[in-house]
Amino acid sequence: MNQEYLAELKLRKQDITLLANVLQLPDTIRCPQRTTGDRTEGLSMLLKRFSYSCRYSDTIHRFARPVPEISMITNTMMDDIFLSHGHPISQWNFDILIPPLLQEYAVVTHAKGAPLSNCFAFIDGTVRPISRPGQHQKMVYNGHKRVHSLKFQSVGLPDGLIGNTYGPVEGRKHDASTLVDSNILQELERNAFCPAGQPMSVYGDPAYPLRVHLQAPFRHGVLTPMIEQYNFDMSSVRVTVEWLFGDIINDLKFLNFKKNLKIGMS
Repeated sequence: MNQEYLAELKLRKQDITLLANVLQLPDTIRCPQRTTGDRTEGLSMLLKRFSYSCRYSDTIHRFARPVPEISMITNTMMDDIFLSHGHPISQWNFDILIPPLLQEYAVVTHAKGAPLSNCFAFIDGTVRPISRPGQHQKMVYNGHKRVHSLKFQSVGLPDGLIGNTYGPVEGRKHDASTLVDSNILQELERNAFCPAGQPMSVYGDPAYPLRVHLQAPFRHGVLTPMIEQYNFDMSSVRVTVEWLFGDIINDLKFLNFKKNLKIGMS
């Protein structure tokens, strides 16, 4: 039984109830069209929808409901979870981004081989391909990846959590432009300090500017062997933020099926 749940929902049966409790979901899900459903049923629909690319009609046999009801319950559940729990990653989260924890993250990162001793996280943008829209195609076309896409910017912590995320934005936007729009630099300047008051920093790829709280590789002038080694060592630990993006796509494969990711529809 658990193997079936893991295959279809990415969770064991008992974990679905636990997740519903942690998310503080109401016992009954009520859609704007007055369709109702049990919270466990609604959460299962949402997990099924995102765990693998499938049509709503493919899940009729599983939930014994017509397509419109499955769609409405899934979307209502998704909206409720985002509205209730989206702020910990879309805003500065003082539960996991307080000075003592920032210092702990930096110590762990330095111990893994990062030359910087005050780097507590890594920042990067990810390009998520989408179906070609009927209008405004140039706005979402990413010339670097050569796909129509939306972009997200995330700050990955050493423990595998997302410290902050921003998006979606148009696929054509540069990472530096997304950085300005996200206001994450202002948040860092206000809050990113160790207990002793020294500034802490995040580390990004060469697309990002150099600031006190934002470090990047050396990329101008003559690169000595010592500088090249510094860039290599920082790049070796920075790859963890790429693993974070990969973990999300591996667990939520629906997000990687661009033919079904349509602006204005999904």
